[in-house]
Amino acid sequence: MEKWEAAYIAGIIDGEGSITLTRMHAHENRRPCITISSTDIELLEYIQNLAGGSIINKKNYKPDIHKNSFTLNIKQKDQVFNLLMSINQLLRVHQKRKRAEFILSHYNLVTKRNGKYTQMELEKKKKFEEDFFELY
Repeated sequence: MEKWEAAYIAGIIDGEGSITLTRMHAHENRRPCITISSTDIELLEYIQNLAGGSIINKKNYKPDIHKNSFTLNIKQKDQVFNLLMSINQLLRVHQKRKRAEFILSHYNLVTKRNGKYTQMELEKKKKFEEDFFELY
């Protein structure tokens, strides 16, 4: 990804995106996720070609009033980390930059590759999640 493309995506995430931790299933630990919502499918397809992820179409219950809307979800760890490393220093919204930095610096320290945690490791993982959601 070119520097100007990373800057463009950082601007889109600052305005229309989120950097968060989410669960894929009810009893799983949370994992990093980047989402961008838009009514412009071409924009999301462009970002998807650069960063990965999948686009979903949100149900439009009032098509005569509202445009169709779409969300790009980037949930694969390598895709999330590659994008965060590219845009981290370019994000201007303080909370989003803090969240990106926190994931990059702490997530791998509390996450086991095989998903099997001792009680102490699980407590550290939960503390990481709590600290993440307390970021301002």
